[in-house]
Amino acid sequence: MQSSPTDPAESIQQEAPLQLLLFVDRRPSSREQIRTIRNRLKNLEAETPFALEVIDVGEQPYLAEHFKLVATPALLKICPEPRQTLAGSDLVKQLEHWWPRWQRAAEEYLAAQTAGGKKLHPEGNPSSVARSTELIYLSDEIFRLNQANEKLQEQLQFKDLIISMLAHDLRNPLTAASIALETLEMAYQQNADTQRASRLTPELMAQLLRHARTQTRSIDRMITDILQAARGSSTELCIYPQGIDVRELCLEVLDALQEQLQGKNLEVWVDIPADLPRVYADRERMRQVLMNLMDNAMKYTPPGGKIGISGLHRTTQKVQITICDDGPGIPEENREKIFEDRFRLKRDEGQAGYGIGLALCQRIIRAHYGQIWVDSAPQQGSCFHFTLPVYRA
Repeated sequence: MQSSPTDPAESIQQEAPLQLLLFVDRRPSSREQIRTIRNRLKNLEAETPFALEVIDVGEQPYLAEHFKLVATPALLKICPEPRQTLAGSDLVKQLEHWWPRWQRAAEEYLAAQTAGGKKLHPEGNPSSVARSTELIYLSDEIFRLNQANEKLQEQLQFKDLIISMLAHDLRNPLTAASIALETLEMAYQQNADTQRASRLTPELMAQLLRHARTQTRSIDRMITDILQAARGSSTELCIYPQGIDVRELCLEVLDALQEQLQGKNLEVWVDIPADLPRVYADRERMRQVLMNLMDNAMKYTPPGGKIGISGLHRTTQKVQITICDDGPGIPEENREKIFEDRFRLKRDEGQAGYGIGLALCQRIIRAHYGQIWVDSAPQQGSCFHFTLPVYRA
């Protein structure tokens, strides 16, 4: 019979002087072990009445914890005391060895209880086991509920943080894109009303369109990063790798960021060999990594500073990409932490950002079986490196 420690059926069995618990798991061999032990005990039952309960450790792990089991199957004698545990594949052989002693102990226990006019199992015996295991179970449940509550609280705090940051950070690119579009609209309207050519030159119109497109891409990156972070680090990251020219992609990213680079008068040097091998990677994910790292480099490099992007055929199996800046550097004690989800340096707590960009970069690079790390020194800038597998056609 299988029941919980507080099942009424068990209290009926507790009238037996010998109390046994058989712990098993869900392996197919466990069924045969249960049958073998039951059959052997059935032959012994005429000698000494006993109660046997079969417990699946998968369904009642708190009982296994209570009895400190280290292996299954295991047969426990819980009454009369002292408690004894038999474990291993030769349970029947061990049972036959110990049964005469258990029988004598049960007879002595029964005689002592009968002579004293007491119940077979007073407070503190099998019933106390049930109460103890129930307490362990409840403690586990409370611990799990506390963990769930902490996780929910963290998610709520992150949601509030994202809402407040979105209200602040999205305003700038939205305003810039709106101004560019409104300028184009006004020029078009003036042209339509007066039937005259617009005062805007084709070059200026193209620049306004590029500016609006750049700002909308910036908004899209913010939203993408936030959605990815909201899914959590435990969510599987889907990638669709193919052979890509990482040099071409780096130059493409730099071209998309020209306006921001010019706005801060930043000088960019590029050292990516034309014969750098193609890499096996997801193009859009790599664009996301490069954009995040370049955004950081532009953010921390002072006006008039330098940013570098280089490539290296590091080994026959790996290509390394490096992005360097002229920023304030990263304290040594934080060089690993900056890749943790939502970690922010104290100096950045008052600035725009979510503390999720580098964590996303690390997830993406690891999904490609690569590595990402940083070399930095105070007031001497930082260099972020990451590796990708070489594409083999």
